[in-house]
Amino acid sequence: MPTDTAAPAHARRLSLPTRIFYGFGSVAFGVKDNGFSYFLAFFFAQVLGLPAREVGFAIMLALILDAFVDPIVGQLSDNTRSKWGRRHPWMYGAAIPVAVSYALLWNPPAGMEHAQLLIFLFAAAVLIRSFISCYEIPSAALAAELTTEYDERTRILAYRYLFGWVGGLAMYGLALFVFLKPTPEYAVGQLNPQGYANYGLFAGGLMFFAILVTSIGTHRQIPYLRDPPQHRVTLGRLASEFVGTLANKNFAFILLSAFFLYAGIGLGFAINLYFSTYFWEFSAQQIGLFTFSSLTAAILAFLVAPRLAARFEKRTVAMVLLPLGLAFAIGPIVLRLIGMWPGNGTQTLFVTIFVTNIFAVGLGIVANILFSSMIADVVEDSELKTGRRQEGVFFAAIAFASKSTTGFGIFASGLIISAIRFPTGAKPGTVDASVISALGHVYVPTQIVLYGTATALLLGYGISRASHAETLRKLAAAADLVAEGEPASSTGKLS
Repeated sequence: MPTDTAAPAHARRLSLPTRIFYGFGSVAFGVKDNGFSYFLAFFFAQVLGLPAREVGFAIMLALILDAFVDPIVGQLSDNTRSKWGRRHPWMYGAAIPVAVSYALLWNPPAGMEHAQLLIFLFAAAVLIRSFISCYEIPSAALAAELTTEYDERTRILAYRYLFGWVGGLAMYGLALFVFLKPTPEYAVGQLNPQGYANYGLFAGGLMFFAILVTSIGTHRQIPYLRDPPQHRVTLGRLASEFVGTLANKNFAFILLSAFFLYAGIGLGFAINLYFSTYFWEFSAQQIGLFTFSSLTAAILAFLVAPRLAARFEKRTVAMVLLPLGLAFAIGPIVLRLIGMWPGNGTQTLFVTIFVTNIFAVGLGIVANILFSSMIADVVEDSELKTGRRQEGVFFAAIAFASKSTTGFGIFASGLIISAIRFPTGAKPGTVDASVISALGHVYVPTQIVLYGTATALLLGYGISRASHAETLRKLAAAADLVAEGEPASSTGKLS
């Protein structure tokens, strides 16, 4: 088993406990992301009765506003000086606020009128997303700090994605099997408001536990992490460094790709429950069983991603798997629309969707693991060119893209639901067939455009295994010169 060592960062291999403790923290983000993606829009529209378009718009505004918090947190995290390093003070401090704000989101005060409920949704969504940023941005930045080794980054990010998906799926399964199961009053469990209230309380507690475990578990890595820069931090300097850092060509292309990719992911997640409940007419228990197909996909992705990254270039694999995963996701919908897929209520339908979901989710997770690993590799490319090492800024910028465009995806789902005149509070099997058909006809081409553009933009990313190794060599040589009292080079100000 590899062990943590005090060797130079590019040579560090992390122990299994360190990988597990680091990865476990993403349970908190997975729970939050799963709730926002699968339940939030459905809860406020179908359960509480707000118009779907207004719900989507409120969530989109909240996510966009919150997204501007990420660069600030990233910059402050990069420049934090404490005996606990740059990242851990933020991680510890976020635990309680994250738990409380998430529980609040699913427990709106009784008796609220239309406008009040909409304002509550907006405010509560901003609150939880801002607090989770104070944890997630510093935590994500640790991936680039713990090691600069090309393949080791993919390994630790595989753990992060595994636990994120396991945490989110476990909470999703608990919601459907425990909190949202049918009752005499609510034959369709997904429409039970008290179930969502109980879900929020339990999920908040789980997020608190995950954040504390990863913070304590990675605490002993603090001596091996980078020190903050030795200069006075001002708003002007932060703004200047932020703009300069994001001017990196490789990062610009991956950031643009992220905008389209996360818009597609946000749309897919937000509208998923509509497809499961009304398009395929699955019961709450059947929908809950898809937790196991997604869990299988997450485990397979965890095993496959490091192996693919070790054999092929990260960019190449991501560009192949993104459209391939989408094909498995929308393929059954297309075939249903042309009358070539099993009918609703049949065992064959459930089994085929279960299997295609494994491939769609699994391929998507592998692509996203490699996507994140590519972002981590930009850190040294930027350091060589600017002399600044700003893991927090890069991961904050990607989080900005994720939040703002996921918000757009959720808003787009609301627009689709409103445009096709989808009824509120409808029971499965009672929605007009033309409305169900329109759902698929609008959704499929939208996703093809979003995923296709995201894939094409990755062509502009130019970091490879060989170029990354050369970058590390130049950084090490420059650092040696600085240690000997000589100027580093014209490529960077390694101070």
